Amino acid sequence: MASQDRKVFNDPIHGHVELHPLLVKMINTLQFNRLRYIKQLAGTYFVFPGACHNRFEHSIGVAHLAGELIHTLQQNQPELGITDRDKLCVQIAGLCHDLGHGPFSHLFDQKFISKARPDIKWKHEENSVKMLDYMVKENQLEPVMEEYGLKLPEDMEVIKEMIRGKKPEKRGEGSNEGRPQDKFFLYEIVANKTNGIDVDKFDYFARDCHHLGIQNHFDHLRFFQSARVIKCPDGLMHICSRDKEVHNLYAMFYARCSFHRKAYQHKTNKLIETMITDAFLKADKHIMTKGSGGKSYCLSEAIDDMQAYTKLTDRVFEDILFSSSEQLRDAKNILHRVITRDLYKCVGKLETGTDFSQVEDLWNNSFNEDVLQAEDFTFVGIKLDYGMKDKDPIGEVFFYSKSDNNTAFKIPRDQVSKLLPECFSEAFIRIYCKKNEHLAVAKKHFRKWCLTNGYEILKGGDPEIIAQVGRENNLYEDVEDAVES
Repeated sequence: MASQDRKVFNDPIHGHVELHPLLVKMINTLQFNRLRYIKQLAGTYFVFPGACHNRFEHSIGVAHLAGELIHTLQQNQPELGITDRDKLCVQIAGLCHDLGHGPFSHLFDQKFISKARPDIKWKHEENSVKMLDYMVKENQLEPVMEEYGLKLPEDMEVIKEMIRGKKPEKRGEGSNEGRPQDKFFLYEIVANKTNGIDVDKFDYFARDCHHLGIQNHFDHLRFFQSARVIKCPDGLMHICSRDKEVHNLYAMFYARCSFHRKAYQHKTNKLIETMITDAFLKADKHIMTKGSGGKSYCLSEAIDDMQAYTKLTDRVFEDILFSSSEQLRDAKNILHRVITRDLYKCVGKLETGTDFSQVEDLWNNSFNEDVLQAEDFTFVGIKLDYGMKDKDPIGEVFFYSKSDNNTAFKIPRDQVSKLLPECFSEAFIRIYCKKNEHLAVAKKHFRKWCLTNGYEILKGGDPEIIAQVGRENNLYEDVEDAVES
C-alpha cells in the first residue's frame, strides 16, 4: 500500500491523523456520515455551550488511537505475531464502534428505548454491528476489504466481537468467530470488558475535556509507552502496565468519575435529558421514518431496520420543536420548555441505594389528593462510580516490574496507598415536579413522605430538600445497578 493512498485528517485533539484508505472509504459513506449529526454528549450541550462535538470525530479519534496502540505493541513485541491484518481489524472496530448510536447518543438507548420498549434489552453496540453489516453491503465494500488483506467472513466476526467487547469466557477459542486465545489482548484495545482501560475512553477523556473546558490530567501516551502484553495468571494474554503506573491509573478512574459528576451527570444536564426523553416518548408513534421495502417505522421501532435508522439523528429534536402537527403538541411543548429554560423544578434529593424503582413505587403510591398525582413527577437517578459499579477497577489490572517484564501480577490495595477510597460508587435520586405552579405543595408532600418512610431530612432546605434513609430502615442494600455510564 503506497503512502499516498492514506488520507490525513486535521484533528483538534490528536493533530494530523493519518488513516488507512479502507477506513477512509468507510468514513465516506452515508452510514458513517450520519454520526456528524449525533451529539457526543447529548443534553450536555444545553449546559456546556462548547460541548457541540459529535460522534463522527470521536470515532475517527478512536480509530487513530487503536492504530497507535497496536502499532506500539507490534514494534515493541514482535514475538506476539501481530499482523497488519490484525491491526486493520482493530482500527475498523475503533472507527465503527459507535455506528449504532441513536439521537442524542446514550439518551436514546439508556433512557428512551428502555421506556418505549421495556420488553427488549437493547444496547447501541448491537446496532453498531448491524449498521456495519448494512454499510458494507450497501457500499459494496467486501471486495475492497479483501483487496486490503482481510479474510471474510472471519475478520468481520472479529471486528464485531471487538465492538461488542466480549469477555474471554464468552468467546470461542480457535473458532472462526475470533482470534485464538494468544491474541485475546486484541479485544482489550477498543472496548475492554476486563478492566475498562481502552482507547475509547482515552479519546473521549481528551476530546470531551477540550470541549467542556475541563482539564484532563490523564496522559494516554504515557500508558502506551508502558503497555506490554503478558500471559497472566488467569492463562490469558492481557495488556499490562508497569507497576509504577498504578497511581496514574487510579487517577484515570477517578477522573472518569469526576467527569460524570461535573458534566455527564450534571444536575441540569440530567434533568434536560429527562425532559427530552419525555418529549420523545410522547412523539414516539407520530415520528415515522421510511425503511426497507417502503415500510415506515416509528421512533422506537427504527432500531429494527438499518435503512430507517440511517435517517435517524438529532434532527428529530427540531422535527418535533417546529412541527405544526396536533399529535406532536405535547412533545413540542416540553421541548419548548427546554429551549426557554422553563425546566421541571426539584422537589427533593434522596441519598439512598440503587434500587430506584422501589423508591419510585413508594412515592407513586403516596397520592390521594386532587392537586397533584404521581404522573406530575419524574425521578432522575444518578449513579457515580469508577467504571465497574461498586468494584475497585484496579483489582482487574495486571502489572509487571522493571526487573521482570514477562511476569504479570496484581497489586494489593494495601501496597498501593492508605489513601484509597473505601467505597467506589454512590447513588442518589432527585424528584422533580412537572407543574412548577404547585412546587410548594409538592415540597410539603415530599417532607411528609420522607417522615412516613423513614427518611431523615438533612440540613440545607430549599431549593433542594435533601433526605437520607435511616440505617434501620435501609431497604436498598445489595441491589445491582442498572445505570450504565
